[in-house]
Amino acid sequence: MPALIATDFIGTITWLGRVADRDAALESAALTEIFAGFDGPQGEAHGGVNRPACSRVAGLYKRNLTIRNTRQFAVMSAEDLAQIAANMKLEHLDPALLGTSLVIEGIPDFSHLPPSSRLQAEGGATLVVDMENRPCTLPARPIESNHPGYGKSFKRAAVGLRGLTAWVEAEGVLRLGAKMRLFIPDQPVWAQFHQARGALSL
Repeated sequence: MPALIATDFIGTITWLGRVADRDAALESAALTEIFAGFDGPQGEAHGGVNRPACSRVAGLYKRNLTIRNTRQFAVMSAEDLAQIAANMKLEHLDPALLGTSLVIEGIPDFSHLPPSSRLQAEGGATLVVDMENRPCTLPARPIESNHPGYGKSFKRAAVGLRGLTAWVEAEGVLRLGAKMRLFIPDQPVWAQFHQARGALSL
């Protein structure tokens, strides 16, 4: 029995980007297509099979410990991006300023897709959803450079809307305008989920 359910939710890739050197700048360079290999987007600074542990996994590992890279892609939805801009009282927010890898349109509540969901593109390239990407202060500087007076408002405006981190399960080319179908895990929500989350707030 398949462990993943093919849904009727199909999104369209509306933007692709790559961060070539994250030490130099957070911003992504816009592309029309990109090869998604097992080590991530070709030429992407966040790529690689492994990565140093960061604040996202501070409860598990010491910073900079080498761990598996499940953050090869930073994926956002066009709808969430528009809502962030509206929350910031901006007409438009360029995904390049956020270091985004891919923007997809047409899948609702995108930032809260179940972990281990798959996004499969035409041609077979498939990304596995790791988890929600929490907003941080790093985009504040490039946003401020392009929209003076607005950089500091990003983190609060993006709560619950920052998109997802993902990694490559099947290689292939991702292109602007291509469709991606959502597959979700065929399992119920863990019965202790709310109790476990409640314990974190004590």
